[in-house]
Amino acid sequence: MKIYEGLQDFAPIPNPVVTSGTFDGVHLGHQKILLRLKELAKLQGGETVLITFWPHPRLVLYPKEHKLRLLSTFEEKAKLLRQFGVDHLISIPFTKEFSQLSSEEFIQKILVDKIGTKRLVIGYDHRFGKNREGSFEYLQNHSDQFGFELEEISRQDVDAIGVSSTKIRKALESGEVITANQYLGRPYELNGIVIKGQQIGRSIGFPTANIHIPNDYKLIPKDGVYAVRALVAGKIHNAMLNIGNRPTVDGNKQTVEAHLFDFKGDLYDQQITIYLESYLREEQKFENLEGLKAQLIIDQEEAKSQL
Repeated sequence: MKIYEGLQDFAPIPNPVVTSGTFDGVHLGHQKILLRLKELAKLQGGETVLITFWPHPRLVLYPKEHKLRLLSTFEEKAKLLRQFGVDHLISIPFTKEFSQLSSEEFIQKILVDKIGTKRLVIGYDHRFGKNREGSFEYLQNHSDQFGFELEEISRQDVDAIGVSSTKIRKALESGEVITANQYLGRPYELNGIVIKGQQIGRSIGFPTANIHIPNDYKLIPKDGVYAVRALVAGKIHNAMLNIGNRPTVDGNKQTVEAHLFDFKGDLYDQQITIYLESYLREEQKFENLEGLKAQLIIDQEEAKSQL
């Protein structure tokens, strides 16, 4: 998959089959569109093109009103889109100036003049252009003028299980990891770098990897203890994860810490990917570290049984 930051480096390709949208999370609804895109490109001897916008439009247009947290960073999204067979990923910088582009200008300047779209595939409620004025009906009424074929993935096809990025965010914020994973079609993931912590866990026999999540817009699920899998240096480890303020040791900021079962070695400065599998319990304050340790033993057994 080729990735373009803007349109300036995009060169003409044969029979582009195109879709556009934010595709946050690349959930099951998005996957329906991507699979159809790939199918059409194969039938037409063409290549797939996905136009997305970065930063997310709501982060630019409503920075104070919407404290939006995203399901995927751009890197995570690109990795998933590659897995679903997207040939060309165009990331258009979303600015307030760009948001003023009318739907007709977007279609003519980007879809027609720059990309040479042969077929456009969109989700049932997709809109584009200033104030989201562009719709499927608008495209249908002007398809002869623009010179490309048009296909809408119906609401029944996309929304058969009621999936949306908003529903997934709400599920994760409530600790409903299994529901979120069902909507995503895979475990929700967190990517970060292991940094040095206070090493309190090590003192009670539960050393943890303190994970720094570099993107502050990435959604961190509800505080609590989770059964997870951790990917480090190409190897998967069963683990448990704590998200929260660590009230037993009077913590004053949220941390994300994983205890990898049966792991020995130094994790500092390594990249780590956490795949959340299930929510075990809420974070608690214990009278002392011994009380915490006793609960961690229980958590570990529960996590192992679920994993």
